[in-house]
Amino acid sequence: MFDWMRSSFARYGSMRSALLAMLMGVTMGAHGQVPEAAPEFIGATQRWLDSEVANANPSGSAPLRMEVSIGNIDSRLRLARCAKVEPYMPAGMRLWGRTRLGIRCVDGQSRWNVFMPVTVKAYGQAWVLKGNASAGAILTEDDVMEAEVDWAEDNSPVITNASQWVGQVTMRPLMAGQALRQGMLRPAQVFQAGAMVRIIAQGGGFQISSDGQALSAGVVGQRARVRVDNGRVMSALVLDARTVQVEI
Repeated sequence: MFDWMRSSFARYGSMRSALLAMLMGVTMGAHGQVPEAAPEFIGATQRWLDSEVANANPSGSAPLRMEVSIGNIDSRLRLARCAKVEPYMPAGMRLWGRTRLGIRCVDGQSRWNVFMPVTVKAYGQAWVLKGNASAGAILTEDDVMEAEVDWAEDNSPVITNASQWVGQVTMRPLMAGQALRQGMLRPAQVFQAGAMVRIIAQGGGFQISSDGQALSAGVVGQRARVRVDNGRVMSALVLDARTVQVEI
């Protein structure tokens, strides 16, 4: 879902004309004064941002509840009268979390460029920790619950599928109420090199099994090297703490 939202906000180039149309008539006050024009300038930008996030609905899942707020341009600035202003996203910035929107004069007595602070919040259901978790802890279903959080509070994508965290290991200490995000967890190691494992060989319409020995550590969902009874070494997919699978 997070990828979806980033691609939606990335459509800035095609949406820029909408904001531009709103701001075309906005000019700085006479003699380069800002205060009289600032409320209209801020309001037009706010309306555009509200409209864009309201239309950003994820397909196939519940939409996030979006909240957008914008700050003020530095009151110490004195900007020359401008007949045409143009909004843009500064390089490396995007409409997510705490960010900023660039506004520049492209038709005026002098060219100027200012930045307006913007905060985008995206509330939705996510998996959060019930209590604190130390680094290296293996998460179970009893450790986590669903709650509404701000997805945009952190740049790391929220984990939405339970299969992506059940049995996973925390990579650092985590706090109660913290939403599970990518980069916080890693798969758990279920056996060490030298352990005896059951090897399942899967083929077209049949399945056989035999005992073997692991030659490398096993992590669920990843591949490990195993040796079968005849001494042959194979690469196998780790299914659980005792079972691996090879394709033949």
